[in-house]
Amino acid sequence: MGVCFSTIKVSGSNSNNNVNHNRKEATKQQTKTTKATAPTRKKQEVVDHQQNNKNVNNEEEKKLKVKEKQVSKAIPCGKRTDFGYDKDFGMRYTIGKLLGHGQFGYTYVATDKANGDRVAVKRIEKNKMILPIAVEDVKREVKILRELTGHENVVQFYNALEDDSYVYIVMELCEGGELLDRILSKKDSRYTEKDAAVVVRQMLKVAAQCHLHGLVHRDMKPENFLFKSTKEDTHLKATDFGLSDFIKPGRKFQDIVGSAYYVAPEVLKRKSGPESDVWSIGVITYILLCGRRPFWDKTEDGIFKEVLKNKPDFRRKPWPTISTSARDFVNKLLVKDPRARLTAAQALSHPWVREGGSASEIPIDISVLSNMRQFVKYSRLKQFALRALASTINEEELADLKDQFDAIDVDKNGAISLEEMRQALAKDLPWKLKESRVLEILQAIDSNTDGLVDFNEFVAAALHVHQLEEHNSEKWQVRSQAAFEKFDIDRDGYITPEELRMHTGLRGSIDPLLEEADIDKDGKISLSEFRRLLRTASMSSRNVPGPSGQRKSQKI
Repeated sequence: MGVCFSTIKVSGSNSNNNVNHNRKEATKQQTKTTKATAPTRKKQEVVDHQQNNKNVNNEEEKKLKVKEKQVSKAIPCGKRTDFGYDKDFGMRYTIGKLLGHGQFGYTYVATDKANGDRVAVKRIEKNKMILPIAVEDVKREVKILRELTGHENVVQFYNALEDDSYVYIVMELCEGGELLDRILSKKDSRYTEKDAAVVVRQMLKVAAQCHLHGLVHRDMKPENFLFKSTKEDTHLKATDFGLSDFIKPGRKFQDIVGSAYYVAPEVLKRKSGPESDVWSIGVITYILLCGRRPFWDKTEDGIFKEVLKNKPDFRRKPWPTISTSARDFVNKLLVKDPRARLTAAQALSHPWVREGGSASEIPIDISVLSNMRQFVKYSRLKQFALRALASTINEEELADLKDQFDAIDVDKNGAISLEEMRQALAKDLPWKLKESRVLEILQAIDSNTDGLVDFNEFVAAALHVHQLEEHNSEKWQVRSQAAFEKFDIDRDGYITPEELRMHTGLRGSIDPLLEEADIDKDGKISLSEFRRLLRTASMSSRNVPGPSGQRKSQKI
């Protein structure tokens, strides 16, 4: 189903060789016999006649196959594809007024004949699906809508149907207009902070949900968010997943897609992932708060240069009157290094967005789950170092990780059990971990071996070390030194094998632990070597395999 490549092969025929071979044999026979009888000559003539007819038939067959291939090429891939969808659209829906149109089709208001409900129908013309990739794009969009349906901030998917000419995607009808239109209708084309935070929170929820499904939206912009109704407090709905794609953890997209004003730096560098959606939301947030784009130029190339090189301007009005918390939020979303950028789930824990929002609404962060999966692969020394670093961070700075801990700790008893760990890890859908792997992860994090993970143990495994350094380098220097001094008992600036043994309580040789961090091979660990250890994973964990079964990303 849905395979559209032209597979009619024009094969060469060996019949001419067979004819020549038969003729040679006939000649040989004649030279052996001084006088050929009439019946023999007649029989040979019949054979030759049959071979000539076979040759003619093969030539005709070749011409027919070439003609079939030409006809096949002339028919668009979409017309040759059975999508496997229901084929009774006309019996179930009545098409109404046009709502809008895109590259491949039109969106209409339609009526469900069974109950009279009004829906939106995206009608995609099969004739315009020339290549197989266009067919795959439509199938993927339907798959994405099916997976995300039920989320309050995603336009609801109802059905997919087809006939000889079109594919129909039936969805929830949103009549409140685009977010872009709402922005333009506001005074000075900007929102109040409170109203902006409500809008941004809904966009972040969509991004976080997509990322748990191993999905990147790739085109988040105000035009792709619709309001359910014209009411002020109506839900915001993400729509148009035409550029969206699935991605394996740890892998990167190498194509450039999206809209110029909202595209992330790493997209332009052809190394993008889920983080690019958060950048786009940062750009939208900047626009919501001040009515201007953070990166602007007259040309597309100029915009790209701005995105790659410049920082957003927080000096012009109205930014001096906007809260410090809002500026901090936007700054942390518009970090050019995707590793230091807040994740969608982290951003939902930020005080500016969270005000008025409930912690229970915060989804599990894919980066936290990734960090926990990684922790089990770290060397013992790095695990000890991360625990020491975690103990230097105050409660206020751990607000986002507290939200994540509470989200995983379903029974709210202050500890994560094996079953709660399993349920949390299972929410990262691209990963299909075996029960034994879940137990292995819990045991690696559970430093006191009581079978449970408390908050302090959780923090050590879930920390975003790169963010700590990038967000405040001075504080990182102080914090990493404080962690180092938990090992450096005599404060001589080095961690010796004896100090390492005292801190870890390990018996036997300490040499294997030293080897990873002791870069200059002087038999001890300096502060700079310790910091390097915190920044990097051990050699055994650099290539964490991704889950199998996902298709490669395709350029659109």
